[in-house]
Amino acid sequence: MKFYKGADISSLAEVRRCGGKFYDGGRERELLDILKDYGINLIRLRLWNDPFTEDGISYGGGGNDLETTLHLAGEAKKRGMSWMLNFHYSDCWVDPGKQTLPKAWRGMDAEELEKAVYSYTEAVLERCGKEGLLPEIVAVGNEITAGLLWPYGEYPDFGNIVRFTGAGIRAVRKAAPEAQTMLHLDNGGKNDLYRDWFDCYFENGGEDFDYIGLSFYPFWHGTLEMLQENMNDLALRYGKKLLLTEVSTAHTMEDYREYEKLPDNQRKGMAATPRLAEGIPFTMTPEGQAEFMKRIMEILREVPGQKGSGFCYWEPAWLPIPGSGWASDAGIEYMKEKGPGGNEWANQGLFDYDGNVLPALFTIRDFGQEERKDVCIGN
Repeated sequence: MKFYKGADISSLAEVRRCGGKFYDGGRERELLDILKDYGINLIRLRLWNDPFTEDGISYGGGGNDLETTLHLAGEAKKRGMSWMLNFHYSDCWVDPGKQTLPKAWRGMDAEELEKAVYSYTEAVLERCGKEGLLPEIVAVGNEITAGLLWPYGEYPDFGNIVRFTGAGIRAVRKAAPEAQTMLHLDNGGKNDLYRDWFDCYFENGGEDFDYIGLSFYPFWHGTLEMLQENMNDLALRYGKKLLLTEVSTAHTMEDYREYEKLPDNQRKGMAATPRLAEGIPFTMTPEGQAEFMKRIMEILREVPGQKGSGFCYWEPAWLPIPGSGWASDAGIEYMKEKGPGGNEWANQGLFDYDGNVLPALFTIRDFGQEERKDVCIGN
């Protein structure tokens, strides 16, 4: 079975526009060439419906409209890499704390939203097909633990959760029948949450799908033992393939203030802080990050029935450069979030602040090599 070693590089176009560069052994190279050479075989890309104001001001965070997404997908395909399309069904970020309706869908009732999800999903995938860029995996929603398309599809309203996800899944089957479908939750160490959510989903007649996607960040989502117990149980309970759709950890606790060149009142600051790192059994160093990723891959390989299909490292290349942050003022206003903007992820990348490859990429590249050698020798 194919084992995905993935990376979400949705911010890449923005990082490039702001002058970001990447280095492998001191030599400047294109990011996707580096990732491919270090074993990455799947690229994950988020899609926002319309991430701009009426005046064309970007909401930031990568500005992931369809044109940006297709351009990056094309770069991946040229290199022989698979890609995953991550529908957010919003104009900017969604997660368990927010699921903001796209501007164009405001005022719709549940029935109209169901039709909008279907027609939008179908139209996007038809465009992908015309470009020769159909994704291998399609995630219907992003971290939909608390539902999607609020207020109608807000947890625990599984009637509408099933209605909206079903529309997306059916549209995928129609427009991209070879693609695999995914439902993705956060908090990958919390087994009772996953059992409750998927039991309710199926009890309410939810459409069948192919992958359960999980997010796991050790600062927020429990221990590695909890993640392993959850994945093992899910594989046996639901018989679905599992993909660790978002994962990362820090390689340093050194601040990147001097790289961002922003005053403190305009900086989001590190999401992975020294206080949160205190309970993690891996050092926040390049070596500790590599050890963490090795254990993640071992856990995935140990899932019963070979259901552990791989991982996607979240935003490994989001460098702390001026102009590239999680959201612009316009994006913050759209989401009704608390600011400021700025980068909050750079100390969790697979590149240091100057864009140099870190040891975890070597670990990712080399994992499974001995196993493949044994197979060759055995044959």
